[in-house]
Amino acid sequence: MTSTATESNPLATKPVGRLIVSYAIPSIIAMLVSSLYNIVDQVFIGYGVGYLGNAATTVAFPVITVGLAIALLFGNGCAAYISLKLGERDIKDMNAGLGSTVTVLVIIGVVFMAVGLVFLRPLLNVLGATENIMEYSRQYVSVILIGQPFVIVTIGLSNVIRADGSPKYSMACMLVGAILNTILDPIFIFVFDMGVLGAAIATVLGTVVACTLSIISLFRKGGFIYIRAVKGFKITELTRKSMTKVWSSSLVEQMSMRVGFVLFSMTVARLGTTELAAQTIGMNMMGMSFSFGDGFSVASVTLIGQSLGRKRPDLAKIYGSVCQRTGLIAAFCISFVYVVFGRQIFMLFTDDPGVLSYAAMIMGIQSFTLFLQIEHRVTSKH
Repeated sequence: MTSTATESNPLATKPVGRLIVSYAIPSIIAMLVSSLYNIVDQVFIGYGVGYLGNAATTVAFPVITVGLAIALLFGNGCAAYISLKLGERDIKDMNAGLGSTVTVLVIIGVVFMAVGLVFLRPLLNVLGATENIMEYSRQYVSVILIGQPFVIVTIGLSNVIRADGSPKYSMACMLVGAILNTILDPIFIFVFDMGVLGAAIATVLGTVVACTLSIISLFRKGGFIYIRAVKGFKITELTRKSMTKVWSSSLVEQMSMRVGFVLFSMTVARLGTTELAAQTIGMNMMGMSFSFGDGFSVASVTLIGQSLGRKRPDLAKIYGSVCQRTGLIAAFCISFVYVVFGRQIFMLFTDDPGVLSYAAMIMGIQSFTLFLQIEHRVTSKH
């Protein structure tokens, strides 16, 4: 890669509106697809196993969210770093950042999996798995943990691919994996009668395919980042210091939010199985609403980073402002859907009267908090 390649970068020539749409829409779709993994599992488990299966998979939600936080932490950090270096036309340091990120993602993913599997039983107890769902929880969470290295690498690299100017390819990677999961879920659950174990296996297989496609993208010669241009995968002192400055701003935010999710799930788990199943559906819908904020956040991080790298703070302010306003419009539309169709949304997951009785309350609360959620997701990355 040479610096002249960056001259053809469309980020330097496209109008603001088209740029934001070209990054935000594929990013939102990719984030929604990522959320669909757990939601698709919940739908098929709800009708194939019952609400006990739904409650059991809720125990996995804190594990999934912590893994997602790790991936977003380093993925967003690397995407911001790459955007800055791309704006500065510093291809050497940009690829050095890529090598460091791949190394960190793989190490963290493997460590996260190993610790979770070693302490699986105590982990399930802490997360609120009761005796009537313990076996379901063990089956589901153990397989999900095995797939976490692939999840962390996939989510982390997807942000890098978007920063490279290929948001549609990143979206396609996630979409292929989710489609495979949707196809395999009913086969494993209903045809092979594998229950929650089958749902977990389908999820991991879909993630492995998405991860493979993400890695393949790094070997494309047409991109600004190119894995073969990476001189090594060691974390150099210069790269570590530069990227830590970017990561540190997201560290407290991601960890505090995920810890809050874990504590909340543990509290709800002690209220009863029905309440836990209802909250599971609510948390899934919250994850989907986060996708819109994350999508606009990805667009703003990429565009603001490159603008600052090109010494154009005026453009950076415009990108941030437009992403923020568009995010608020999206929040209003989603809130309207949650308020009007809250019960119908719950009925996609279960027909249990006890669970459905919580639909209006949970979706009503979420519709109120959506504005703060999406606004925070967009502005916190500026």
